[in-house]
Amino acid sequence: MNAVTTAEQVPVTGAWRAGDPPGRRRWHAPGRPLALEAGGELPGLRLAFETWGRLAPDASNAVLVLHALTGDSHVAGPAGPGHPTPGWWEPLVGPGRPLDTDRWFVVAPNVLGGCQGSTGPASPHPDGRRAWGGAFPFLTQRDQVVAEAGLADALGIGRWALVAGGSMGGMRALEWAATYPERTGALLLLATTAAASAEQIAWAGIQLRAIREDPHWQGGDYHDTGRGPHTGLGLARRLAHVTYRSEPELAARFGRAPQGTEHPWRGGRYQVDSYLDHHAAKLVRRFDAASYVVLTEAMNAHDVGRSRGGPRSALARVTAPTLVAGVDSDRLYPLAQQRELAALLPGADRTRVVESPYGHDGFLIETEQVGGLVRELLG
Repeated sequence: MNAVTTAEQVPVTGAWRAGDPPGRRRWHAPGRPLALEAGGELPGLRLAFETWGRLAPDASNAVLVLHALTGDSHVAGPAGPGHPTPGWWEPLVGPGRPLDTDRWFVVAPNVLGGCQGSTGPASPHPDGRRAWGGAFPFLTQRDQVVAEAGLADALGIGRWALVAGGSMGGMRALEWAATYPERTGALLLLATTAAASAEQIAWAGIQLRAIREDPHWQGGDYHDTGRGPHTGLGLARRLAHVTYRSEPELAARFGRAPQGTEHPWRGGRYQVDSYLDHHAAKLVRRFDAASYVVLTEAMNAHDVGRSRGGPRSALARVTAPTLVAGVDSDRLYPLAQQRELAALLPGADRTRVVESPYGHDGFLIETEQVGGLVRELLG
């Protein structure tokens, strides 16, 4: 009844690795180390990315789309070789859609530290003998944005017409606007915050503990052992997914009903247990536990005001016309956080509310409402 069971059923890591089908990915490899905010540097980095549409001769039509924690560069397109899941914002990208690829050149990188083609813990260590694993350095959102700026340079894009992201992607979008205000033409921030809150850090900390206490974690050096920390990653995903949805939705969908013929009093599951097992099983097959740790720690470190005199001073640097939107049923990134952002950003007028029963995940699901916000910014 447990959806994540034996090593034979689950790969050591769900990361994309050299030799796997590339799918639609391209790569940017700057050939020089990246200096890191926490100290030290990351050598040999590569960013995987995908593009849609055609870049204008003057590069004025480029849009940057930034994914959330377990997303990737595959914003649009079917699942297939190299892409374990369909595009996560498929209804927004393509001819005639809000990000109309007959007009806009859309770029989506896999975040640095991720596991779908960009350098992360599952990538080969520069010594050539092993994966980075537990030796992978601590990253911040700013490090990831600096790496993305290098990608923009390589593509010949001096200024984005729009930078858009939700959740962790919204954190990076905000960092783009604060770090490179002259390169951010417009800004769409969805279900995100100026700084990770104590409660967000607490929920994330429990997930990190679940992964690190899995006996197969081995300090992050499990990639070449034949067994990954699947139980810990599955537990982390179960907990996270509860925070991503809303209580009324879970009540309406599942109530107290048992799963099929299973009896919860005799070791069986409720339907909601089965639902969480399903999402855990999906994630361990397409993601890497160490990337989950690296990216979660980067989210916990998020604070746009760090070393900038606080949030008010940092956000005063942002010059882009901005739309800040939150989901009315989001209990993980509540609307109060988006209202704070909108109040401090010079180019934001008010907080837009995405109406949805789906909680935090509403920014991914309510594509018609999000598409309206994109059209409002891009005209």
